[in-house]
Amino acid sequence: MEKEQNTQMSFYYKDGYLYCEKLRVKDIQEQVSYSPFYLYSFAQLEQNYAAYQNALSGINAIIGYAVKANNNLTLLKRLNELGSGAVLVSGNELKLSLAAGFDLKRTILNGNGKTLEELSLAVEHEVLINIDSEFDLRHIQQTAKQLDIPANVLIRINPDVDPEVHPYVSTGMKNSKFGIRNERLNWFLDEIRKDDLLTLVGVHCHLGSTIKKVRIFRDATEIMLDFIRSIQAEGFSAQYLNIGGGLGIDYERTGEDIPTPKDLIDSIRGLLTDDITLIIEPGRSIIGNTAVFVNRVTGVKTNGNKHFIVTDGSMAELIRPSLYDTYQHIEFIEPVDGKVDTFDVVGPVCESADFLGKERELPTPPEGTGLVVCDAGAYCHTMSSNYNLKMSPPEYLVDGDKLTCIRRVETLDDYMRVFDV
Repeated sequence: MEKEQNTQMSFYYKDGYLYCEKLRVKDIQEQVSYSPFYLYSFAQLEQNYAAYQNALSGINAIIGYAVKANNNLTLLKRLNELGSGAVLVSGNELKLSLAAGFDLKRTILNGNGKTLEELSLAVEHEVLINIDSEFDLRHIQQTAKQLDIPANVLIRINPDVDPEVHPYVSTGMKNSKFGIRNERLNWFLDEIRKDDLLTLVGVHCHLGSTIKKVRIFRDATEIMLDFIRSIQAEGFSAQYLNIGGGLGIDYERTGEDIPTPKDLIDSIRGLLTDDITLIIEPGRSIIGNTAVFVNRVTGVKTNGNKHFIVTDGSMAELIRPSLYDTYQHIEFIEPVDGKVDTFDVVGPVCESADFLGKERELPTPPEGTGLVVCDAGAYCHTMSSNYNLKMSPPEYLVDGDKLTCIRRVETLDDYMRVFDV
């Protein structure tokens, strides 16, 4: 968070209180009946999307928002209105994107285990489909034949460029579960050439997530362009170069120089030619810093060696820190003048892995104090669970001085209805 108001950021502090655009977060917390909850800034979403639009000026390109990062329907509708395409990894994401109004001809279906039902939806709606393996190609062929509808396909290739990130979010190495074996490329080309219902329109790669060096994208782009040229030499009119997403954001707040969308695109601009349409799949870098996860302090305790701030939020609502052992910045939303100490910030879930942050230097808060986990827009609510029968939390959107509930809290009655069989 910025300690002074910054017109470039939608979250800022004023007189010791955290604001989201024109609204004080403490006022929102007192107004909202359920805690914890997620709070989004529409201005930040607009700014993040515009950063990609501006960076891609003069380039034939499709911005495909990665729906898996955050699938809130209201946010998807806003992104569609801004001009975004969508990147999908399931049939349900396809249906949701349809409900959000996306032009499905400008969407891409990824995945290493796409089902026949999902492929049928994709072919019917003319979605671009990535081929991930021999069996995936066979299933796409089977689906197109059954429906008697042509399908536009890309081949997912692993450039084997190390993204230098957590192994759980590294997806473009040779031993990844995603993508074809590159030495089998000619076999795939032969199979596609023999099938009148398949049109090979490009290649795809995805290196990983939280990438902080644009050199990695440039290295991969050079390799992927070589693949496109070799495919074109075989007589295919491949035009799409899909370099995936994965640009990192500033979770740590240490002053590190984090590359921007412009830095990324400028690193590859000189490699692109007029016959190539670039597809880029940002998720985290569009939605990540648009939200905070707002909690209340339940109490403070010590076991003699460690001090704990216990909140009503937990790994059930926000699992990133415990799943990836990763850092998200934590701050109070209001002035706290207690003794500064080193705390683990933990939730009420019955797991030692239930933490939002470890070893944080914070003033000791009184019970009921508001606390936020920052940069909680991506892979946070969308990865929440009902563990310990915690309910999926509500989401709110701020647009200037207007607060709107964009997802109500899940109730126990909602949960119990799944057993009405």
